[in-house]
Amino acid sequence: MRRSIFTNHRQFFRSPVPFLFLILVLTLSGCSKKGSSEASSSFTPGETHVLVPQADGSNTIGGDPLLLDLSHTDQGYFIGTMSGDGGKINIQLIGPDNVTYKYFIEEADSPTVFPFTAGSGSYTLMAFQNISEDQYASLFSQVIDVELTNDFLPFLYPNQYVNFSQDSKAVSLAAQLTSGLTSDVEALTAIYEYVTANITYDNEKAATVSGNYLPDIDETLSTKKGICFDYASLTAAMLRSIGIPAKLAIGYSASVRHAWIDVYIQSVGWVERAVEFNGDEWKLMDPTFAATGTDESIQEYIGDGDNYITEYIR
Repeated sequence: MRRSIFTNHRQFFRSPVPFLFLILVLTLSGCSKKGSSEASSSFTPGETHVLVPQADGSNTIGGDPLLLDLSHTDQGYFIGTMSGDGGKINIQLIGPDNVTYKYFIEEADSPTVFPFTAGSGSYTLMAFQNISEDQYASLFSQVIDVELTNDFLPFLYPNQYVNFSQDSKAVSLAAQLTSGLTSDVEALTAIYEYVTANITYDNEKAATVSGNYLPDIDETLSTKKGICFDYASLTAAMLRSIGIPAKLAIGYSASVRHAWIDVYIQSVGWVERAVEFNGDEWKLMDPTFAATGTDESIQEYIGDGDNYITEYIR
């Protein structure tokens, strides 16, 4: 049985350190091929490409306490807004990959973006309202068909878990870090090295964080510390903001809940479980573990893709 992302929350954010595994280098043959996506990334050195979700009301379902705007499903997202007296809303989405994604809205009158991460296909969308403690009442359920204009769009737009805008400090920083660079590989390296060198792991936060925690990328930059979710969200947001598709992955590292990123490189395709390119080969570069230092056992562990099991993509 698939374990819910919303169970055993403290274990999810704990940083495992003492691992002793052999190094496994990801060669180009270990990367997914480009596939049938209609467009590549739009990386331009020193420039931002922040896509802005729109809720124009041309296709909606629900009402009070939850309104879902489905006007731009072809762009890879939908937008949910809870009314002022909605309390707490749970949205569940089952796509063509048959994975059940669970999202929560707790802030009223604040439009929230949710991605269609499983790509084009049929989705079952269900909404529930919290009525007491862990009890929820069904609001509505509907099957919708999604046909993406571009397979990359869910991983370029901001969403609830990778939340950024043109005004985000992380966006301007990404542009600064990549100014003068000539390729998406160089941009990935620059952003990765900045995050791992400047953000430290917050053990206190990991021990006390709530189950419905959502990353704040600018807060992570400001405090210069965070948990695995913060590292992955910040890195993914910075990459997306400069036109490089990035997936925030959630799953297991050994037996511990963890988060990392997958990145699309134009000359290669999707490189899973996040990578570093040393000029000859790809190596896993989970930004959380990499930031813990140069301990050899840690570097060996993050170099082994078999140590990561992906359950959800955000």
